[in-house]
Amino acid sequence: MDNVRNYNIVYIHTHDSGTVFSPYGYDSPTENIENFAKEAVVFKKAFCTSPTCSPSRSGLLTGMYPHSNGMLGLANRGFALKDYSWHLVSHLKKNLYKTVLCGIQHEYGSYSDHKGGAAAIGYDFDITSENNYEYQEDYYLWDTANAENVSEWIKENGSNQNFFLSFGMFSTHRKFPEINKEIINENFVKAPYPVPDFEETRNEHAKFLTSAYYADKCFGLIIKALRDNNLYENTIIIFTTDHGIPYPYAKCTLFDSGLEVALIMRVPASPKNGSVTDTLVSQVDIFATLCDLTGLEKPERLQGKSFSEFFTGKSDKHRDEIYGEINFHTSYEPVRCIRTENYKYIKYYDEEYLKINVSNIDVSETKKLLLENDLLSQEKYSEALYDLYNDPGERKNLINNHEYKGILEDLRKRLLKWQEETKDPLLSDGIKISKNWKINKKTSHEPSSKNPEDYEQL
Repeated sequence: MDNVRNYNIVYIHTHDSGTVFSPYGYDSPTENIENFAKEAVVFKKAFCTSPTCSPSRSGLLTGMYPHSNGMLGLANRGFALKDYSWHLVSHLKKNLYKTVLCGIQHEYGSYSDHKGGAAAIGYDFDITSENNYEYQEDYYLWDTANAENVSEWIKENGSNQNFFLSFGMFSTHRKFPEINKEIINENFVKAPYPVPDFEETRNEHAKFLTSAYYADKCFGLIIKALRDNNLYENTIIIFTTDHGIPYPYAKCTLFDSGLEVALIMRVPASPKNGSVTDTLVSQVDIFATLCDLTGLEKPERLQGKSFSEFFTGKSDKHRDEIYGEINFHTSYEPVRCIRTENYKYIKYYDEEYLKINVSNIDVSETKKLLLENDLLSQEKYSEALYDLYNDPGERKNLINNHEYKGILEDLRKRLLKWQEETKDPLLSDGIKISKNWKINKKTSHEPSSKNPEDYEQL
């Protein structure tokens, strides 16, 4: 792969999708993404740094873990990066890339404030359409308008100078659009694990799949624009999402259903294009990987590890483990984990509250169904160890099984070493609450409750 400094970078990302796309084996109407996957690398074991929106995206875009880069919770609730010059956009601009934002970013303020976000992060161009839709169910139309903007920008400006373009979609975030019955038959839908199978959840997941269908249409528009303007073979294309699906026991948990993400990446002329791999990768590694692929110097602060040699064919294996964390979504819930190919160890640091943090679960029919069926009685383990080969659903805690004592001690040590190396505040003074953060009480149920009594602070 010669002359790597001339690559453009297009970063296309959805919202709350996990791996529910057809290249990952799901019956999802995503033919454009699947066609692209046949010409790219499909990472089957890719993970985010945190299963909540702003921390996960910030992990990818700074190459640092959330507790290190400062994004401990949602940007729209007052959380922020310690230094926005750490953002990938800033690094690429220093190296003469044009930087373009279209659609959602979740690293500064409200995702709907694209102008403020683009200015704070430092994008050269913001080509986002105004979101004039009253109902979130119609936000897929905003995605479509933005995809058309991207297509036009590529046509008019794509060949002038190397560019980094971030195209962020609202899809597949709640609230979902109404079911497109020409595409989806809700009677023949089954939501992915760990969602229970009932009429309510089938209906809800049919809406999710409709949202995925619209996201796929937007994706197809952008790939077509790159091809039509002779830029496809000169562009690194990254397709991913922020974290797991927006259902209970998925998003906002450190189970694989919360951490595992779609990652499909195409590097021009790579001998690995058209392949599928089970090697472990983390989104925190993408910044370093892009630096190597484009020939740029890597900042010393990066905590991710480049997997650029995978694309050259020099290496088929990347990581032995990945790490995940939770600090805040709507309420405070400090958790850390290490996941290897075979095992996962999770540690919950708030041992005084081991019930479910219900406000950290998005409002949904599935949540309502579980609340009516003893969700409030469920408890978390202070520590958990799972054998991922024999228990891929992570439901049998082996923490007290003496046969796994050696594995448990090893994972505890490795997790602690990572926390020490990354200066995890949970090991020292803890996380000091800022007056600027909006935080629900651990016992609250509604993330956006109108009752002030449901908040630690507003």
